[in-house]
Amino acid sequence: MTTMKQLGITDLLALIPHRYPFVLIDRVLDMTPNKSIVALKNVTINEPFFPGHFPGDPVMPGVLILESMAQAACVLAVASQKEGDSVDKYRYYFTAIDGARFKKPVKPGDQLIHKVEVYKQRRQLWSFKATSFVDGSLVAKAEIMCAAKEI
Repeated sequence: MTTMKQLGITDLLALIPHRYPFVLIDRVLDMTPNKSIVALKNVTINEPFFPGHFPGDPVMPGVLILESMAQAACVLAVASQKEGDSVDKYRYYFTAIDGARFKKPVKPGDQLIHKVEVYKQRRQLWSFKATSFVDGSLVAKAEIMCAAKEI
């Protein structure tokens, strides 16, 4: 296993199918394929959901925090594929989210740091343990499961 460092947005866009306005991670800070990833999401007031969630008190929706975690997990899964497997060979879909907990609101100006670890991987089924932090404080956690489907 090799540890990869610092993937920027161009690298991420080559690994996940998401595009604006639904790309919810900005950078990979550290990654060890088949093991773990640390990814960053810069939360800005320009996010398209803030005008409606909530006017005068903008808070990042919990479901989008989970989606951001899942995108980090997707990058880890794609980067963990066997050499020779095309990144375009599979699409990763949620199969379950368990134990989701939200500890603190995420606001514009926050840097959301996701730490995702592979919990189990069997064939094309993946389970991850994910935690998200702002300024070192836990803001959310969940177990995320996904299945890779050939496209």
